[in-house]
Amino acid sequence: MVDENLIEHVSEIFEVRKKKLSELIKTKKNPYDKTKFLKDINSKEIKENFETKNGTNVKIAGRIISKRIMGKASFSDLIDENGIIQLYIKKDNVSEETYEEYKEMDIGDIIGAEGEVFKTHKNEISVKIKKIVLLSKSLRPLPEKFHGFRDVDLRYRRRYIDLIVNPEVKKTFKLRSKIISSIRSFLDSMKYIEVETPILNTIQGGAIAKPFITHHNTLNMDLFLRIAPELHLKRLIVGGFEKVYEIGRLFRNEGISTKHNPEFTTIEIYEAYKDYNYMIDLAKKLIENIAMTVFGKTSITYQNEIIDLSNWTKMTMIESIKKFIGIDFSEIKNVNDAVELAVSAGVSLKKEMTIGEIINFTFEEKIEKFLVQPTVITEYPIEISPLAKKIKNNTNFTERFEIFIINKEFGNGFSELNDPFDQKERFLEQVKKREKGDQEANMMDEDFIMALEYGMPPTGGIGIGIDRLVMLLTDNPSIRDVLFFPTMKNLPSKC
Repeated sequence: MVDENLIEHVSEIFEVRKKKLSELIKTKKNPYDKTKFLKDINSKEIKENFETKNGTNVKIAGRIISKRIMGKASFSDLIDENGIIQLYIKKDNVSEETYEEYKEMDIGDIIGAEGEVFKTHKNEISVKIKKIVLLSKSLRPLPEKFHGFRDVDLRYRRRYIDLIVNPEVKKTFKLRSKIISSIRSFLDSMKYIEVETPILNTIQGGAIAKPFITHHNTLNMDLFLRIAPELHLKRLIVGGFEKVYEIGRLFRNEGISTKHNPEFTTIEIYEAYKDYNYMIDLAKKLIENIAMTVFGKTSITYQNEIIDLSNWTKMTMIESIKKFIGIDFSEIKNVNDAVELAVSAGVSLKKEMTIGEIINFTFEEKIEKFLVQPTVITEYPIEISPLAKKIKNNTNFTERFEIFIINKEFGNGFSELNDPFDQKERFLEQVKKREKGDQEANMMDEDFIMALEYGMPPTGGIGIGIDRLVMLLTDNPSIRDVLFFPTMKNLPSKC
């Protein structure tokens, strides 16, 4: 509910600050006329190098977040990208005009300041100001320090305020950047090539998901925002690239939750002449390397649970179901047997499900909640794996795996199907599902079939969700905590 008194208070402050700005403009001191400020240091560098910087002149810039006027001397806290530092302004050290201008500055104003590094009587590293200039006027007040900015919904909508007043949020996004950099560094060191493939696709494919649809006016045709880059990346393998990866946004027109955002970031990796066992090892090494590179350890804490990223468990989907709920799908002979087993375990099945769909549904509903420590689940049913190779001695299942940690899926990979005839049959099965109303099913991609007809070597591939990985490594329970600007409903007009 919107606090009408708060809105009125903010409105009054806004008007007062607009008048201050008006006066500055009249006296030809419009802060928005400033085009640059030549800062030469940040708050962190001053604090970390105080012994060498003590007594030296520095130029620093940032936002005023507190202000204490004490007659002829005043203190302010200035925040920049790297932290907070105290400014000390004494009337004797600056002109009277400068001191008066400072007194008129507001919390939230962006300033540039020049002065001498020193330590106060209370042993706080500070800058004794000689010159100060207003670089941008904050017309709206920052949230009150005591109450903070804790409304989760507003924090996501107005991330710019969140970043100003909640320093731990900025830390999360800096870690996100380091995590992505470590992924690139790891793969580049292994001679993988980073590539880019189209976001606008003429075919919905590469994953089982509902797409966003847009329209190109000039071509007068509908296009799909990609749900996966897989089919384009495998075309590159056909073309002779042997080790490729792509980091980028995917778009899926599905639900929103703490685990799902309509647009999200993944990495997909493909290597010729490798299978899914190799990709499992690669994924484990990649995740362990990220933890070591960014945090210096492979044991992390997520929501009070200690997770060991160097200790992995591996089992098939059927083995996991048997282990955790005691039901053995390996002995069933027909779909009725599968239904009976699933129902006995309390699984609510949909109509007309195949054996493979029943097994997968049972796994999702009953088993994922047990997979807290790093776990690799292998051998997925063929019905839900239209792009993966069949297992030679058990053709109802595929050489596919998924990675689970803290009850969530983090990665999906397989030995890529490179038989054009088999792939076409799989696509035809997907088309039948679409005709029955399944909007998530793949479309027929004749060009991809043609690419396979030219020959694609045996290939291993994997996709890993970067947002979920960042959630895990930064101990954040919601995907919205690791996206600068998550998708949100529109606010009421008064907000």
